Amino acid sequence: MANNRGLTGKEKFAYGIGAVGKDMVYMLSASYVLYYFQDIMKTSAIAMGIILLVARVFDAFNDPIMGIIVAKTKTRWGKFRPWLMIGTITNAVILILMFAAPPSLDGKGLIAYAAVTYILWGVTYTMMDIPYWSMIPAFTRGGKEREGLSALARSCAGVGSALVTVVTVIAVSAIGTALVSKSTANVVKEYSSSDTDIAVYVIERDKDGNPTSNVIGYESGNADVNVSLTGSERAFGDITVFNGDNSDYTFTLNGISASESDVEFVIENEDQAGLVFYVDSETFEKVKESESLAAGLSMVSTLEVEREGFKVFSIIIGILFVVFISITCLCIKEKSSVDMQTASVKQMFKALLGNDQAMTIVITIVLFNTATYITSNLLIYFFKYDIAGTNWQSNYTLFNTFAGAMQIFAMMLFFPLLRKAFTTLKIFYIGVFSAIAGYLILLGLSLAGTKSVYAFFVPGFFIMGAVGILNVICTIFLANTCDYGEFKNGRRDESVIFSMQTFVVKLASGIAALVASVCLTIFNIQQNDNTGMTLSVLTDKVNAIRNSVVETIDTSAVFGLRMVMTLAPIFVLVIALLIFKAKYILTDKKLKEISEELKSRS
Repeated sequence: MANNRGLTGKEKFAYGIGAVGKDMVYMLSASYVLYYFQDIMKTSAIAMGIILLVARVFDAFNDPIMGIIVAKTKTRWGKFRPWLMIGTITNAVILILMFAAPPSLDGKGLIAYAAVTYILWGVTYTMMDIPYWSMIPAFTRGGKEREGLSALARSCAGVGSALVTVVTVIAVSAIGTALVSKSTANVVKEYSSSDTDIAVYVIERDKDGNPTSNVIGYESGNADVNVSLTGSERAFGDITVFNGDNSDYTFTLNGISASESDVEFVIENEDQAGLVFYVDSETFEKVKESESLAAGLSMVSTLEVEREGFKVFSIIIGILFVVFISITCLCIKEKSSVDMQTASVKQMFKALLGNDQAMTIVITIVLFNTATYITSNLLIYFFKYDIAGTNWQSNYTLFNTFAGAMQIFAMMLFFPLLRKAFTTLKIFYIGVFSAIAGYLILLGLSLAGTKSVYAFFVPGFFIMGAVGILNVICTIFLANTCDYGEFKNGRRDESVIFSMQTFVVKLASGIAALVASVCLTIFNIQQNDNTGMTLSVLTDKVNAIRNSVVETIDTSAVFGLRMVMTLAPIFVLVIALLIFKAKYILTDKKLKEISEELKSRS
């Protein structure tokens, strides 16, 4: 490429589409690997937390090593594109393998599989991520062109992340449902009141979806019930209760298809079972008119739906990843010789230890990202097990769409508006207090038993708006520490300090994953809660409802989830705020003094 012309639209598109692909892959792994192995494959949550933390820390230290390897590479295709293509293909393969864990594995075998595939995924992602960002000087002229391309790529990366965040849950459900319904490996188990003693109850729900004391119980002779369960042998495993948490279902009561309903089917043994229908008032009144009940229930295990769905969805994302990066490699031509500056781990920490302001900002970024990632790791569990409902996937997707939009608006609109009225230091405090306020509102809504997804848009606005603003602010502050380092130490460690961004983000995500996994372990938040329920427990539950002793929303598991998801981030943000306030000294006045001093030295 000639040095005297700017980038063409084709080249900008090619580089940007590569960012879309690589961040689609990153977000799929970062947001769903814990959920996949813990909730679907039933791996120990604490084991997964340790694996994710170790892999992230290892991956963070691996970045400088990969940078050195790329810098020393010399081929006819350049030093960047070969590694970009090799890393992409191998990463896509590992991604697919990671989300295609053999269902026959369990225990230590599954933990080993998760550890090996996740660590390899991190290594191969670094293999393509380092050359992707490092190759910008190889085909740009510098200055505004280089800055503009970097900004474009970051924006495209955000689009890739947002796409996966929005569509994953719905796409996995749709793909998995289609595959399971056509699978020849499915086992269908039939239960009929003519062969099995099934205790049947119909319970009215109020307008808020809570069970009322209006309960109809049917003797075995007054209920003609047929239940069909579909799934693999693994899906049936140790699970004794099937409901909206682990199954998709349809049913009719005396020919009526109830809306906004719930079902619980408990298998005591081949001869005894219990079945509860939770229906709306209109359906309840129609059913009550008859002394007998004819019910048909069809349930399909979503355990296999999600397992199959994630496997195929990862294949789709992996293919798109390879295609998008191929476009980048084909359309971008490197200059023949480009020096690549890389920083070793030793250089990074040496620069930090000699620059107290850089250390302060790095610690702040770690804590801030840890708080955010704790919430993002637990969000899917919050929607699935707390807000719950048969449409939890749609609500989760809707909330993520809103939250992603707020983050983008904050970066592109809210920050520029705030900057006209406030200093960056004041905007930082506004962002932190906004996030804390959002978490407090979230805690209040969850403790109040709020089920409407739209109500959660309010804390989502404050939290995700803060995330967008603070991402911009922390980058600015990090740049300020480069001037401070030159002022204090006589050297400008710009490349070294900025290379810490990837390190600290990965470290924060690992710490947050461990915190989330500990929460899931302590409070046993997973679909295995459906194991071990007995008919007597179901009967006691029905009797409690009949006597208006309705179980409260705040079970210990859900209550614990709410506490960790809200109070833990608040605690981390407060620590970050205190450290920042005590140590950060680079006010606008101080920066002006440093700038004038540096000019006088030159």
